[in-house]
Amino acid sequence: MSDSIKREKSFEDELKKLPREPGVYIMRDKNDTILYVGKAVNLHNRVRSYFREYIGRGPAIDQMVSRIARFEYIITDSELEALVLENNLIKEHSPKYNTLLKDDKTYPYIKVTVGEEYPRILFSRTMKKDKSKYFGPYSSAAAVKDTIELLNKLYQLRTCNRNLPRDIGNERPCLNYHIKQCLAPCQAYVSKEQYREQVAGALEFLNGNYNLILKDLEEKMKAAAENLEFEEAAKYRDLYASVKAVSQKQKITDSTGDDKDVIALYQDEAEAVVQVFFVRDGKLIGREHYYMTNVSENDRSGVLQDFIKQFYAGTPFIPKELMIQYEIEDAALIEKWLSERRGGRVYIRVPKIGSKEKLVELAAQNAKLILNQDREKLKREEGRTIGAVKEIARLLGLGQIDRMEAFDISNINGFENVGSMVVYEKGKPKRSDYRKFKIKSVSGPDDYACMREVLTRRFVHGMEESRELAEKEIEQEYGSFTKFPDLLLMDGGRGQVNIALSVLEELHIDIPVCGMVKDDNHRTRGLYFNNVELPVDTHSEGFKLITRIQDEAHRFAIEYHRSLRSKTQVKSVLDDIPGIGPARRKALMRHFKSLEEIKNATREELLEIPEITERAAEEIVTFFRQHGK
Repeated sequence: MSDSIKREKSFEDELKKLPREPGVYIMRDKNDTILYVGKAVNLHNRVRSYFREYIGRGPAIDQMVSRIARFEYIITDSELEALVLENNLIKEHSPKYNTLLKDDKTYPYIKVTVGEEYPRILFSRTMKKDKSKYFGPYSSAAAVKDTIELLNKLYQLRTCNRNLPRDIGNERPCLNYHIKQCLAPCQAYVSKEQYREQVAGALEFLNGNYNLILKDLEEKMKAAAENLEFEEAAKYRDLYASVKAVSQKQKITDSTGDDKDVIALYQDEAEAVVQVFFVRDGKLIGREHYYMTNVSENDRSGVLQDFIKQFYAGTPFIPKELMIQYEIEDAALIEKWLSERRGGRVYIRVPKIGSKEKLVELAAQNAKLILNQDREKLKREEGRTIGAVKEIARLLGLGQIDRMEAFDISNINGFENVGSMVVYEKGKPKRSDYRKFKIKSVSGPDDYACMREVLTRRFVHGMEESRELAEKEIEQEYGSFTKFPDLLLMDGGRGQVNIALSVLEELHIDIPVCGMVKDDNHRTRGLYFNNVELPVDTHSEGFKLITRIQDEAHRFAIEYHRSLRSKTQVKSVLDDIPGIGPARRKALMRHFKSLEEIKNATREELLEIPEITERAAEEIVTFFRQHGK
């Protein structure tokens, strides 16, 4: 009997209860984690299909089905409602086996507040249902800001937040008025009608009608030159050049002047890139690409459909037309959904001939180029990370290394001893697993004793957590300590390595320990392993990774130590003593191993320090006698 048939029998009672209605189903594993979210016209038929013998549905689905411990479902009034709910659940939970849109970007818009009596032109990341007019989305925030700046220069519109006309005359005009970049409606220097004419010109510009403004600027430039107003002529010349540059960036793609998005993808066996061209008023205003994970190589149409559903569930602007690369199964349903969201008819089309088909093909070529380029970048990144880890494993004669932990100790003459633990997995820092240790059992500058405490606490804690999980019969890890490293990296040579080995031996833990040895100039020179110092090629990726890990452990320890020093009482207590400034405080900290020793020092012991005078020694002894030791 196959596994799928066995699972169908185990769920037999629940499957019989499934309604023959539209809705959303949710698959969960034994830890109640959501594995997959899907929609169905008929929940009964759709959910049952997962537990039947079905050849060809792919290993990912088979794996998912094997992990299902239970399922639940939500009935909806229509398939359209199921589509919306499915999108919301996928976005909220990011299930492992759903094809997921990796990017979560918001794109910039130009917002003209035409609902105000004296409108402004603003940068916006959202498109709200208000009285304003929106232009976009644009792919470049910098381009949007440049365009807004140009429009304000051209039409001298206000940029302030004053409530007009209520606040007219309440304050003096701002600098923009004096440099002739604002008409100062705040002072009623311009009528509402004249100001509105300027706003209308800006709207014409944003709609792509550049000819009138270009002609006007050219005439003003010539007139200023004829009147020998060369500075004014230069200003109009520069504005003319800026408008010309903006107009040339807009490429006509459709004589109809409609809003549309052109969508195509390229994919391999692991991931896909979807390329979107944004066409507004017939002009290509920008393009963006998006990564999709958990894709099926033989289901490009399905990947495209998943992208459309997830992308347009989150974007505030929906164009009149989507030009896509492949036919999709739920085209009519998605058209209906998008039309409701847009408040107007939306069409999904697959162009077969002509310029539209070529534009879709161009988007697909761009997607292929991006994926190939990123693949090369990923290969280089892999060399710096996984490749570097493999180099270290070969050098040490170890098998596969996945997780490495490095430790360091930081103090200033024994004051506020702290330890750091940094974690690297597959050659990359896993900062969520970093840990800090405030040393409890050591006073004074004893790095070996401090390291012994840090390592003991780290591994004892991990063993205790693992026992708790085992008792509760929970398989997952719930802390960074439960997962032990494949390699321990110590910031030092033989001494630190031996401390680590002795701690591991006492706890009956078998983990390889390697020391990161530095030269006299405090630069990494090699690795100490199995009582031998191994030279490392300083140009290799393995060496560079070791250096990064050592520097990171040191940085993390120093950072923690500094944060404690800013809070500690060592500095404040000594500074409270009359006559003890920074120089004498440092001298005391150099001479004595801890604050406790300073507190207990006699007058004669204090006078052994050259910086401490008889009067200063007397002040110290008196201070601690009065405030208690």
